[in-house]
Amino acid sequence: MKILVLGGTRYFGISMVRELIRQGHDVTIATRQMTKDNFGEAVQRIQVERTDPIQLEQALRGRRFDIVYDKIAYCSNDIKYVMDVIDCDKYIYMSSTSVYEPKKIDTKEEDFDAIGKELRWCNRFDFPYDEIKRQAEYALWQKYNDRNWIAVRYPFVIGKDDYTERMLFYVEHVMKSIPMNIDNNDSQMSYIRSDEAGKFLAFLADKNIHGAINGSSVGTISLREIIDYVERKTDSKAIFSDTGDEAPYNGEPEYSINTDKAEKIGFRFSNLKDWIYDLIDYYIELVM
Repeated sequence: MKILVLGGTRYFGISMVRELIRQGHDVTIATRQMTKDNFGEAVQRIQVERTDPIQLEQALRGRRFDIVYDKIAYCSNDIKYVMDVIDCDKYIYMSSTSVYEPKKIDTKEEDFDAIGKELRWCNRFDFPYDEIKRQAEYALWQKYNDRNWIAVRYPFVIGKDDYTERMLFYVEHVMKSIPMNIDNNDSQMSYIRSDEAGKFLAFLADKNIHGAINGSSVGTISLREIIDYVERKTDSKAIFSDTGDEAPYNGEPEYSINTDKAEKIGFRFSNLKDWIYDLIDYYIELVM
């Protein structure tokens, strides 16, 4: 299939593109070309500013794709700028479990009401992250629901290639006895490994589904479990303080992500606790 990827040169977008290439697809990546990629001649490239509707229209005019993966849409205007000009059979949008209000144990796709809420045409910095991601989905559900699209919702994506370093924050603060302020130590939370996040996106290329779909590793873990593990492994002691460094996952409730829909179409996610401690060990080695 002929596939366009908006983005795809960072983080789990890389594993997604590699998997699409492995599957034999004809892949074009559209970016600002500010981040170098290592795909070589395996992909074609389009240089474009994704947030500029005029540039997008000019770059995509006369081109047709079987599938468009949009890794870098955040807000409703991002959706509009693409959907108004793209010629494709299927559009796959990288959404987020941040759209759920709130997340809870066994969060299912239908727990988010994208039809009954007010759509606002907005840019990326008009609202907090969770709200702009909701607005992007409002646009899909309310203005483009007659089109063939999938909105993929992930919880926190973590891995050795995680440029956000959010999980590393906890490991480093424990090992270096740096005070940190954590407001959800005992909340069970979901995650997905970065390479698996990319593979699931690629898996959806030939799947006949419409609407939202969750992706997540099986099971949950609390920050306290992670911190206790680091303390035992490194003979360190975490310091908790209201005046300590604000922890990156603060404000997250206790939740888990239901992936029954993904499993029904044949994808099996890994068990979180089969790999997360190996990742923590990797972070421990980085800090030592």
